[in-house]
Amino acid sequence: MTTESMPNEEESPSLLLVDDDPTFCDVLQMALTRRHYDVQVAHNIGDALALAESLDPEYAVIDLRIGHESGLELVEKLIALDSNTRIVMLTGYASIATAVEAIKLGATHYLTKPADADEIVAALHKDEGDTSVQIKDKPLSVKRLEWEHLQKVLVEHDGNISAAARSLGMHRRTLQRKLDKRPVKD
Repeated sequence: MTTESMPNEEESPSLLLVDDDPTFCDVLQMALTRRHYDVQVAHNIGDALALAESLDPEYAVIDLRIGHESGLELVEKLIALDSNTRIVMLTGYASIATAVEAIKLGATHYLTKPADADEIVAALHKDEGDTSVQIKDKPLSVKRLEWEHLQKVLVEHDGNISAAARSLGMHRRTLQRKLDKRPVKD
């Protein structure tokens, strides 16, 4: 890319990065800045909304879990502010339930960590589904099915752990312990 074809700062698209991990944000901010995005970072939903209202970002990369807050709430609020914002939900706690909800709420794509900057940029610009995605030959394990069910019930109760635990007939602390574990890989 020649210097003449590189966008100047005025042409750099604005991107809101929201994650509660400062180190991850620093690394991803540098990588996205090198790819000519004007990146603003927030570490909680309140700060993210304040930035979004003043910045009007074209793109957003949002972690599913922002401290004890849900990135799903932020997706909904950003789309309410500007339905053209292209959002990628990024998470280390992937589940079918949260992926479906993120897309229903307006996210463009859903990626699991670790995802590199190139994958994130590709997801931000992806407009269509991919029929070449591999279908697994093996069904989900019982542990993974349990994880998926817990996530589904949690989403149904708007992230309220106490209400989800009552619905599941288990103690709140038991559910919290199960949710704090990383999802089982298949």
